[in-house]
Amino acid sequence: MSNIAKVLSRRQERGEGVGTNKKAIPFKKQDYQSLKQECLAKRTLFCDPTFPAESSSLGYNELGPQSPNARGVQWKRPKELCSNPQFIVDGAQRTDICQGELGDCWLLAAIASLTLENEILERFWQYGEWVDVVIDDRLPTRDGRLLFVHSAERSEYWSALFEKAYAKLNGSYEALAGGLSNEGFEDFTGGIAEMYVLNKAPPHLFKLMQKALRRRSLMGCSINSSPPLISPSVSPPLGLAGRLCLPQMAPLYLVPPSRLLCLCSSHP
Repeated sequence: MSNIAKVLSRRQERGEGVGTNKKAIPFKKQDYQSLKQECLAKRTLFCDPTFPAESSSLGYNELGPQSPNARGVQWKRPKELCSNPQFIVDGAQRTDICQGELGDCWLLAAIASLTLENEILERFWQYGEWVDVVIDDRLPTRDGRLLFVHSAERSEYWSALFEKAYAKLNGSYEALAGGLSNEGFEDFTGGIAEMYVLNKAPPHLFKLMQKALRRRSLMGCSINSSPPLISPSVSPPLGLAGRLCLPQMAPLYLVPPSRLLCLCSSHP
């Protein structure tokens, strides 16, 4: 198809609503309903050929095939990890998201904020269009435990599966290491993010935050530094190191001139 034909075809699709929230584009041309019916007919579990349970889906450098960080990784389905796996237990909550061995706290902060608006937890916004991402439920584990994002409730798997879908969209898990929460906010909502550095923030910043909360906007904050790719196995001695991202919570308490916010971290 020529470039002109592609442009005309795309315009026609847009006119028909393709790429809107109600008519999202299947990522990698994988239609969920078609794949579901195929698996039911064959009585088999879905194995995604476009994001296989292999080292290539983990990463390319620090999580590449030859990296010590990728040793001992096994891909397992939830039913292989616990006796009664569930997608969501008692609703999606920000406390469901715990960080694993990947340095993607920015993503965890964005996902945690999404739990305030559950209807958003459906698809991704990419280059001006909504896309549906289909995955299988094979997850990277080591020693019988999820390697990356997981829930504090061991039988709950929505956050791990959400992270996998986003990793597929970006090419690998390693592609999620290091980032900003506003990148996730834009990909999850289709909105436009704003960022303020506190030592250069406008004097009316708190009023802007109050206005954003009234409009059901998502907010987060972070401490900026040079983050390691893989989070350390123990907490840093000073408590806050690297880039620590915190999803916002509603103001805990406000008494002029005090302005207090309650913040929640994905770190222990």
